[in-house]
Amino acid sequence: MHRRVLLAAPLLAAPLLAAAQPAGVVFEEFLVPGGDPGIQLYLRNKRPESATPARADRTVLCVHGATYPASTSFDLAIGGVSWMDYMAGRGFDVWCLDLRNYGRSTREAAMGQPAEGHAPLTRGEVAQKDIAAAAAFIREKRGIGRMVHLGWSWGSSLQARFAADNPGLVERLVLYAPQWLREAPSPAAAGAGETLGAYRSVTRAQARARWMAGVPENRRASLFPAGWYEHWADSTFATDPEGMRQVPSVLRAPNGVLADARETWLAGKPYYDPAAITAPTLVVLAEWDQDTPPALATALFPLLTRSPGKRLVLLGEGTHGIMLERNRGALFQAVQVFLEETIAA
Repeated sequence: MHRRVLLAAPLLAAPLLAAAQPAGVVFEEFLVPGGDPGIQLYLRNKRPESATPARADRTVLCVHGATYPASTSFDLAIGGVSWMDYMAGRGFDVWCLDLRNYGRSTREAAMGQPAEGHAPLTRGEVAQKDIAAAAAFIREKRGIGRMVHLGWSWGSSLQARFAADNPGLVERLVLYAPQWLREAPSPAAAGAGETLGAYRSVTRAQARARWMAGVPENRRASLFPAGWYEHWADSTFATDPEGMRQVPSVLRAPNGVLADARETWLAGKPYYDPAAITAPTLVVLAEWDQDTPPALATALFPLLTRSPGKRLVLLGEGTHGIMLERNRGALFQAVQVFLEETIAA
């Protein structure tokens, strides 16, 4: 079954990229009010077709990282199934959110102008307002008081901050490839000493080079099954029609995350307090991750002092984007086990 529900007209001319859905999975889309006037947020939902009462421990909100939108991260059907399909097929009500200036959510005026001369867009505090608005919409629609929050990379920092600030609203927390304090900028912050404009432009060549960093030379050819990377690149870059018109084509990503990193992680000031997180928490990442290396996760994990049933999982033979690679099943299974198990208080 495949349904689309838009609460307002699409704000972008980008095509909807959902493929045919697995049997028994319902697909819906929403544009909902964001954290500020004039902002609309794109939410995508996958859930089982069979109607069952909503449950806090079976409702998941996924938030993307610093560069790529949520829809082609969590809901790209490669190998016949997306991560959202996988969770929905196991009885979960799964949502993914594009923050403002990403994907199909509102693009502010500065995103359509030269980046220079404009302040970095989508700072963390702004993103927090959008996450709060999206989560409130889901809770009200489903009639639940809390839900699972899952974040990838920068999204893990945002979700961890939300969990720390709103402990009563978070059932469980999944930090996939989490950020933490570091001495050198991440690969996403190349040119970190330069003045930051509103956004940065990433070419396909740059995206692939960053993805392959850290992968042993003799394993690069087997990281993706044939056609997977190209499908991701085509789908992801198509979410930025203006960037697609450039030669070479680019994906524009807001620089707020880089401005935040300079003031927090690189300055020795955490963006959130791990000890304030009281929800059961999973920290999961892959061994070849160069954006958020395993050392960051192992430094973060002991600081989750009030998280019951916390867990740290290191996956073999994968990168920062393992959810879209050959070994993605290991990530899916590790997260699913954590979400489905009973955790003692």
